[in-house]
Amino acid sequence: MLEKMLAGVSRCSGVSERARGVVAATAAAWQRCSRCVSSNDVDTFRDTATMRMPNGVKQSPGLFSAEEVEGRVNRLRHHMEQEGLAACLFTSIHNVNYYTGGFTYCAFGRPYGLLVTPEKHVTISALIDGGQPWRRSPQDNIIYTDWKKDNYFRAVTEELGTTKGKVGVEEDHLSVEGWAKLQHHLQGATLTDVSQAVMRMRMIKSKEEIAVLKNSTATADLGAWACVDALGEGVPEYEVAFAGTQAMVRRISELYPDSELMDIWVWFQSGINTDGAHNPVTTRRIQKGDIISCNTFPMIAGYYTSLERTFFLDHCSDAHLKVWEGNIAVHKRGLELIRPGAKCSEIAHELNELYAQLGLLKYRMFGYGHSFGAMCHYYGREADLELREDIDTVLQPNMVVSMEPMVTVPEGQPGAGGYRELTILVIHDDGSVENITGFPVGPNHNIFKK
Repeated sequence: MLEKMLAGVSRCSGVSERARGVVAATAAAWQRCSRCVSSNDVDTFRDTATMRMPNGVKQSPGLFSAEEVEGRVNRLRHHMEQEGLAACLFTSIHNVNYYTGGFTYCAFGRPYGLLVTPEKHVTISALIDGGQPWRRSPQDNIIYTDWKKDNYFRAVTEELGTTKGKVGVEEDHLSVEGWAKLQHHLQGATLTDVSQAVMRMRMIKSKEEIAVLKNSTATADLGAWACVDALGEGVPEYEVAFAGTQAMVRRISELYPDSELMDIWVWFQSGINTDGAHNPVTTRRIQKGDIISCNTFPMIAGYYTSLERTFFLDHCSDAHLKVWEGNIAVHKRGLELIRPGAKCSEIAHELNELYAQLGLLKYRMFGYGHSFGAMCHYYGREADLELREDIDTVLQPNMVVSMEPMVTVPEGQPGAGGYRELTILVIHDDGSVENITGFPVGPNHNIFKK
């Protein structure tokens, strides 16, 4: 078994020599514990708290090169050295994803993690997922069993060994119970927050990340055009959403044939269902004259982008047109304001003034935009890069942000409905700003007669 595993790893071009050594050690450890793993003795089975299961061979890192992932981990380790951290234990989907280069866990009520020390890089997963976390981890993986409470924390303790000192954790993700259990099991360790520091690291995108985000936004455009094709009078929202989702899944499978496909979706809202940005798809049938919000979300191995556009079917009333054009004016001005050196809060203040002049400020719904990357509706935001009045972050090269103003006019009033336009921009090293969203915006393009 060991020889087959190492031979398989040697064929995987994305695995470094260091990772190969970890794989060899993992395989050897798996052989040593194979007796207890395969034992049919009830007591042995029940008392097995942790194990290795390197099933199959390591898979490609996914979206990113091994050098990209190693660079992220090296920057983290440099931060750990500066701050005197003996280890970092990440528990959130977004940071586990970011520092593995694409492993996106599905918790289903079970804790997961990634432990990083100066020497180790170990994902921690539940037995229910078998060998998949190991295959998608760039280096090591340890599995815990469900048979006794807190085996997850025993796995953490086992991997840390005699490590003492400060251990970085995510205060914005750990529950009170999780914090208490870590403190109980990690005797001699002091827990300290690293969530804000690593969030700031994630806010600056690499060239490889920007390339993925560009592919993703093009996929979002494709999904929106598939929605347009499926749109028609009497067609349920969910049918249109299906068409967009299927188009994006197929495109992602072509772009990244070794990637895992999950969390790719469309919110296609019509009529009153447009009043909230995150309202679910329903069975409502679309009618002529409806205001429509088309929202496509191609998730590529945990990397998130989106496209959001206001549509109308067949025609748009004068009252709706007035509100829509007002929101488009704010959107266009917002695109002009995104540049290196601009402060998030100042952008929000200026756009508030424009909304007020248009008589629409009272209908505004949320912030004017945010960062993109390893995040999703299920997890994670880079909160320090949101275009809101309470965020004073200064925009820098290699940040990726959206402009997405939204207003909602309540039902029963002229122009009722929610209006939202989301466009994604990349700030480059030379100071230029690139609009990477291709789908057109506004009444000249998005009133569809069918």
